Amino acid sequence: MRLVFFGTPEFAVPTLESLAREHEVALVVAQPDKPAGRGMKMHAPAVAVKARELGLSLAQPPKIRDAAILESISALQPDIGIVVAYGKILPSNLLSIPPQGFLNVHASILPKYRGAAPIQRAIEHGETTTGVTIMRVDEELDHGPMLAVETTEIGLDERTPSLATRLSTLGAVTLIRVLAEMPAETRQDHDAATYASKIEKSEGSIQWTDTTATIYNKFRAFDPWPGVFAGDLKLIEIERVDGKGAPGTILSSGPEGVVVATSDGALRLITVQRAGKPKVAAADLLRGLTTLC
Repeated sequence: MRLVFFGTPEFAVPTLESLAREHEVALVVAQPDKPAGRGMKMHAPAVAVKARELGLSLAQPPKIRDAAILESISALQPDIGIVVAYGKILPSNLLSIPPQGFLNVHASILPKYRGAAPIQRAIEHGETTTGVTIMRVDEELDHGPMLAVETTEIGLDERTPSLATRLSTLGAVTLIRVLAEMPAETRQDHDAATYASKIEKSEGSIQWTDTTATIYNKFRAFDPWPGVFAGDLKLIEIERVDGKGAPGTILSSGPEGVVVATSDGALRLITVQRAGKPKVAAADLLRGLTTLC
């Protein structure tokens, strides 16, 4: 099958690799390179890097609605389009180019967690099961009919990077099967839809009056960015432990870490970091304190 592929981050790479082995990838479209890091040097997205490694044609248009890119895709005469975490909603005049339309690999069990951050939001909300959905793309956000759903458990201590890696592999395998079988489509229950909005840095802020589960799930979900922080103290490594006291009270401190009370339990801080400072053992940084604000 001749196809065009739209994707940008690392999550989309396993699907691109699988498609390149099984089908003819006529063009890869990724977001433009962006500045990153302390030196703000330009960095190519993971999909662009992989496309070059695989020797595939690559486009990184600033605007996907530009007539030139639409004309170039039409000229390729693709049978189908595939989109995985591209980062922008595709316009109707693009969706109509391939005779078989566009399919999307989405990292949730739709209609739950439509939107930009389904993996992080599932972990943040304490979900124990998630999955991938292969759906047909329409003009609304993660709204089209579904062709396949595959589920997986979320570990009690699992964080976003680990879960994203597993889901990206699961999505690639499921899409290849869908392309081979082209199963019947099932309409989503739009009344049951929930939304996974983009993560904002401010969401990493926690209060010791929060529950243990709230803080710990944020810690798992917001790894590696934005992380979680109490004031200017970033919590690099923490774990759930037994304990009880006024929220923010330091219950114990030793080589294994510093135990701090939450509203309904306690967390052990193992590694922490003050703004602009290196990561250090919590016991070294917080020695002598009795409470954390």
